[in-house]
Amino acid sequence: MAANGSTDLKLGFLTAIELTGGGYVGGLLVTNRFGRPLEFQCTTPVRPNRTQEILYGTSLRSFVLGELIGKTLVEKSAVKPDIVLTEADELLELRSHVAQPVAVVEREATGGRQPSEHLLRIGRQTLRFHPSHADDEKRLAGSAESVPEQADLFEPFERVREALQETMKTSAVRV
Repeated sequence: MAANGSTDLKLGFLTAIELTGGGYVGGLLVTNRFGRPLEFQCTTPVRPNRTQEILYGTSLRSFVLGELIGKTLVEKSAVKPDIVLTEADELLELRSHVAQPVAVVEREATGGRQPSEHLLRIGRQTLRFHPSHADDEKRLAGSAESVPEQADLFEPFERVREALQETMKTSAVRV
């Protein structure tokens, strides 16, 4: 594992897109520290049924994105990421279901954040960790230095979204 400060840090970029007819499709791109792809996984469309919508209420999106999509992708990945990065706060709950640290890549300056929040600078961005897993920040601090300072951690999410859209087009043609 890269937690010892070695340079073989593997970054997982996890995101999902909402489908026009309802539901989501998710993708996980695992890269090396330079952003080069090592593995890509995606889900089939996940559409909650009406009973799930009623029972989960406001927590439905977090359940679908974190437990159904995120957990599945991390578990079926052959190349396990050392950290799973996401853009969505709802996916931060994934940390309760996987062994890897999960962090949100912050879009805004973190000046308004509370000092109690667990933040780590990596590349050009700041990562925010799940508040119940305080050790995750410390676990990755040494490895974070292996990521180039100029690294843009938002760019891989765009690649994942484009790959998901391409996959959905290909699937629609085969139907």
